[in-house]
Amino acid sequence: MNISIIGAGYVGLVTGACFSEFGLHVICADADEERIHLLQKAQVPFYEPGLQSLVESNLRQGRLEFTCEIERAVRSSLVIFLAVGTPPNGDGSANLSQIFDATSRVTKFITDYKVVVTKSTVPVGTTRKLKALISDNLPPHLSIDLVANPEFLREGSAIEDFTRPNRVIIGVETPQAKAIMKDLYSPLHLIETPIVFTNLETAEMIKYATNAFLATKITFINEIANLCEAVGADVHLVVKGLGLDQRIGPKFLHPGPGFGGSCLPKDVAALLSTARDHECYLRIVSAVLEANEYQKVRMVEKIRKTLGDLNGKTIGILGLSFKPNTDDMREAQSVTIIRSLQAEGAKIKAYDPAAMDNARKILTDVQFCAGPCEVAEGSDALVFLTEWNQFRKLDMGKIRAALKSPIILDLRNIYEPDVMEDLGFTYVAVGRRRLNFV
Repeated sequence: MNISIIGAGYVGLVTGACFSEFGLHVICADADEERIHLLQKAQVPFYEPGLQSLVESNLRQGRLEFTCEIERAVRSSLVIFLAVGTPPNGDGSANLSQIFDATSRVTKFITDYKVVVTKSTVPVGTTRKLKALISDNLPPHLSIDLVANPEFLREGSAIEDFTRPNRVIIGVETPQAKAIMKDLYSPLHLIETPIVFTNLETAEMIKYATNAFLATKITFINEIANLCEAVGADVHLVVKGLGLDQRIGPKFLHPGPGFGGSCLPKDVAALLSTARDHECYLRIVSAVLEANEYQKVRMVEKIRKTLGDLNGKTIGILGLSFKPNTDDMREAQSVTIIRSLQAEGAKIKAYDPAAMDNARKILTDVQFCAGPCEVAEGSDALVFLTEWNQFRKLDMGKIRAALKSPIILDLRNIYEPDVMEDLGFTYVAVGRRRLNFV
């Protein structure tokens, strides 16, 4: 089966590379000539573990192609995935201009039966609108099927998430489209991946409900962590006790500076926008966004409370990307926190293993360093903002010697309070204190 992916961004490229690894012939088409030129040379324009080698391998074996010619991609494929961006508008609603534009361009080149699949995250009802757009512009004798197939890719773990997913959600309307999509995902049958078929609207809703729930878990444990600080409890052990309850589970119960990235903030906002359009008010989901914004403010307050007046202080930041194993700075918590510290007169030194280039485009008046020790040198405090693995076993003797004051604010709870305090640090975490118990 030949398939095409319209959009060679994060979702489109991961989808295309993984399907080609399954043995399918895949054409990824994108209007960005510079991006396509890089990809034709097997140069992935963003950081995602394992993706570079996957692209190189499948390009070499001829199963993966990149082009700016949408016509060739459409005419040569039975299944066409739409994987373009749906960024937020100013009011939080999803901007659908790219996906409607891509659909219009695809429609021009449809001359026989096609299955058009929305892989982009789109508000409930969008896939049906795209079907109407295509049908209204096709000759009566031509038929197409529209399918909703949302992605559930975690940045930093996208290859594993695609090739060994928890489930695949497919919204279909005809037996023919269902059979084609089932065949497309047949390699996953061998590992008994659950494939759930629904109607179009349900598939779209599952995506938004999933991200809203994950955001709620993160926000919930952040609020519990804040209370732990007030009452003298240890959120680390609270999480352990919660996670052992099989009805809850341990995932996404990691307190810190709130959620960020390209998905959770915009998807929660878009879900709220859809709810408003239908006069259905999601009070819990609304509170999640509000609490998440406050959590970043609280982190700045925590730094201020520890250091006092920030004017003239030098603060070292370790980690800039919104999560480890990505260079994505979209809605990164570091941006809000750093700008707030700078507004109070603080000088910032920073290091991130992957996101430095992207951070330079967003953050100004920051001294970007070559590593953790350089960040610590002469700083009044060291702040952990992203839990990269390489930050978990730093030489704390060298760090302490480099710091002007032995102060660490661990906003990701990477280290243990008792260990750090025994090393002579003033150590501040999220929801944790040094506790004495038998």
